[in-house]
Amino acid sequence: MAVEWVCERCGLVVRVEDVDLKPTLQAHAPTTSGRIGEWAVEPVDHLRVDKGLVTTFFLGSDGKGNSLSPTQRSRMGRLKARHKRFTMADKRDQRLNEGFHDIRLLGANLGLPDHVLGDAARYLKAASDAWLPGGRMAWESLAGGAVLLACRETSFERTPAEVAEYTKTDEERVCAAARKIRSEAGLEAPVVRERAVDLVVEGLEQVGVELTLRQALELVRVADGLLDVADAVPVGPGTSRMTVAGAAVYAADRLTEGKWLIQDEVVAAVEVTLPTSKGRIATYARELVAIAERERPTAAQMVQAD
Repeated sequence: MAVEWVCERCGLVVRVEDVDLKPTLQAHAPTTSGRIGEWAVEPVDHLRVDKGLVTTFFLGSDGKGNSLSPTQRSRMGRLKARHKRFTMADKRDQRLNEGFHDIRLLGANLGLPDHVLGDAARYLKAASDAWLPGGRMAWESLAGGAVLLACRETSFERTPAEVAEYTKTDEERVCAAARKIRSEAGLEAPVVRERAVDLVVEGLEQVGVELTLRQALELVRVADGLLDVADAVPVGPGTSRMTVAGAAVYAADRLTEGKWLIQDEVVAAVEVTLPTSKGRIATYARELVAIAERERPTAAQMVQAD
């Protein structure tokens, strides 16, 4: 992997990162005490359930390159089918393998290198181990969310809209899946939208809500603190960060002096970026207000806190 950081103004290369991510021979040495035995130098593929360390069947020819007879080909085909059922007997492993396939296709369409796809595979495997797939959180969404998180960790930045374009779901579900993986899979990963609260406040202006500069700054200050709490607890882990940011803004309005917003306005402001609903905004806003009141007995103390 070779990554360069280049100055946008003058074109000067300010940093070069060159790391060989290929597995070494030592990683595939025999596990015996004396390291005696057969060495496995086949590269590991993190985009397969068994990491690619399985038997490979060539149905066209034998080890010497001679063509197989119809009887031999039929026999090898049956062995291949049995071997596949043995290595992925669990339906969950089969679905995980399909998720890895989705990641591989996303990488091809988005022009992502192998090490980014490897990170995405690690996120998806962690989501599977945490039993996150199910209900409204489909494997396809989790695959897109895993790729989005892997991109956020590297210099190969891709927007949620770009990832969702090649995912078998929409942008809102991709963002929700990324937040669920980050919140519940026990992995350290950056948030998808760092300026979520700012985007909601900017959306309020776009939908015709008139706020003074003081009011806007006050909402951003309190809502940012609430969103940090929502990321840590977490609140609404299976929901996009934009929806929770909208709930944080609405909760901040409840916790500050004067009531400047109604739910319909906050929903419209969030939907400038992503779809949401009044039910989600109301539910998560109540949770955030309850957390704020539990940690700080009065709203005045919440407002006065730095």
